[in-house]
Amino acid sequence: MDFTLKTYKSLLQSIKNSGYTFQTFEDFIRNPKEKVVVLRHDVDLLPQNSQSFALIQAEMSVKATYYFRAVPESWDEGIIKEIANLGHEVGYHYENMDVTYSKLKDKRLKAKVERGSIEYDRLIDLAYEDFCESLEKLRKLVAVSTICMHGSPKSPFDNKAIWDKYDYRELGIIGEPYFDVNFNEVLYLTDTGRRWDGWKVSVRDKMPQQDSWVKKGWIFHSTNDIINAIKEDRLQKKIMITFHPQRWNDRLLPWLKEYFFQKTKNIAKYFLIQYRTWKSEHSVF
Repeated sequence: MDFTLKTYKSLLQSIKNSGYTFQTFEDFIRNPKEKVVVLRHDVDLLPQNSQSFALIQAEMSVKATYYFRAVPESWDEGIIKEIANLGHEVGYHYENMDVTYSKLKDKRLKAKVERGSIEYDRLIDLAYEDFCESLEKLRKLVAVSTICMHGSPKSPFDNKAIWDKYDYRELGIIGEPYFDVNFNEVLYLTDTGRRWDGWKVSVRDKMPQQDSWVKKGWIFHSTNDIINAIKEDRLQKKIMITFHPQRWNDRLLPWLKEYFFQKTKNIAKYFLIQYRTWKSEHSVF
């Protein structure tokens, strides 16, 4: 059965057995190894699941990176500090464009927030202020050197838009995966949509290199597909793998709940992508 902790352990063991080094994203930015896997975990929900992942990794002498959102369903200060104390990296999973826009109470003002408008520029300013506040709050718990965008499929905004105007390096941030990784050299695998070929239904979490990866045969549906490719040494030397730990569970009822929830969500995202594509093609400029 896929998306269980047992399967996750098997994946980590296959990576270790194949001679890959594990690096946190911070270490990778500073000094990337030649044959390396960066384990990235987006803590969107159920932080206790990420805690379980971190404990498994510590037992296997593996280091990884965890990005926490500044919302109650992700933010657990005890777990954040425990994961850092286990030797893992903790970063900020930011979504400030979405959060700031949702706080605007004037509906007429919200309707005017379009790219290129004064209102949009002001939204970026407010989002940056919110980003700085949340980053400082996280830094009171642990050291933070890297960040990663949270992609909200229903949002009309890309949370990375803050960096069209501001520079996160001025805040002591050395890396953001969507800006600071050369994905021509690094293979990107993500369990978005609770599947490893989830780019087909992904609104935000996708890379322009995906077509070239497909042509090379680096296309996987299950975790076992990846494990077999690693054992056969068919993958690139540098890999980043993104996990959403709330999707992984050994208990049957939570496993089934996530399975059916994600299938429904993937269908909804598919139609959302089709609608946005149609809207873009039929827009009048």
